[in-house]
Amino acid sequence: MTSVRVSVVVVTWNGLALTVRCLDALRAQEVDGIELELVVVDNGSQDGTVGTIADQADVHLVALQDNLGFAGGVNAGVLASTGDIVVLINNDAVAEPTFVSRLVAPFAQASAARLGATTGRVVLSGSFAPADPHDDALVAHDGARWMRVEDGIRLLNSTGNELTTSGNGRDRDWLAPADGDVTASAEVFGFNGGCAALRRTALDDVGPFEESFFMYYEDTDLSWRLRRRGWDVRHVADAGTVHDHAASSGTSSAFFLDHNERNRVLVALVHAPWPVVARASGRTLARTVLGPDRARRVRVVRTILARVPWALRRRRAVDRHARVPRSVPAALLVADGVAR
Repeated sequence: MTSVRVSVVVVTWNGLALTVRCLDALRAQEVDGIELELVVVDNGSQDGTVGTIADQADVHLVALQDNLGFAGGVNAGVLASTGDIVVLINNDAVAEPTFVSRLVAPFAQASAARLGATTGRVVLSGSFAPADPHDDALVAHDGARWMRVEDGIRLLNSTGNELTTSGNGRDRDWLAPADGDVTASAEVFGFNGGCAALRRTALDDVGPFEESFFMYYEDTDLSWRLRRRGWDVRHVADAGTVHDHAASSGTSSAFFLDHNERNRVLVALVHAPWPVVARASGRTLARTVLGPDRARRVRVVRTILARVPWALRRRRAVDRHARVPRSVPAALLVADGVAR
């Protein structure tokens, strides 16, 4: 039986302990029939990551001088890798022993000639219980609030990426019970960039991650491009990781909020139907005028406006090369519900 070559790319920035933990789990993978290559891309860390990883003979280290973000880091890792399939996993995640083998298995199926990406099942680390309104909590799409506790239940982080009709990219099944009867459909709009496998020929076809996004929504952008070129994205329910959510940036930091708000509108402008663009833009403007943190939001809006010409040029380029009309992937968009 011919083995498949798989490269696992891990991007890190000042996360040595997390990265070592991630690599240990990858070394323990059950990979019969797989030639596994481990690639770590360091985004200019100052915590000794380069020296430590450089001493590990089974890891191909790509040491960048500057922080190029998740998108730039992945692109550097893909260029340095040799696998026919490229697996992406967050450095703050731990892979289950069968994660790689199950995530890449669908590519070998006879019916999968146009399968461009698979995306796995991500469980949040720790356990949770319902939170009171005044508690510092994580908020589900339906508005339910959860806080970490010592003895609670496990919750899902993601079963792939979904996109709403106002252009909001989010994790499907965010904060759904992980040990319940949740059975996520294999059909999903896009892949989660921290738990995915990409066919190299599909990447060659649609191009690399958009590095100007730096971090957040770069996987949504690439999912749009894959689907416009006729590539499928599939969820693999039994390919699992456990994730320390937002360990590197935090979900309340200005960095997180700025990049999410900016990239949400820009990705919609590049790819989405015009009604979605209007809702995405209107939501951002309304929050800028009526919401808190106005000075920061005004800076974000100015950044978006400065990049509108670039986004429109990119939209035309995507349309010129598309094999599939925009309406086909747009049919996978879901209602907003309660945005997080």
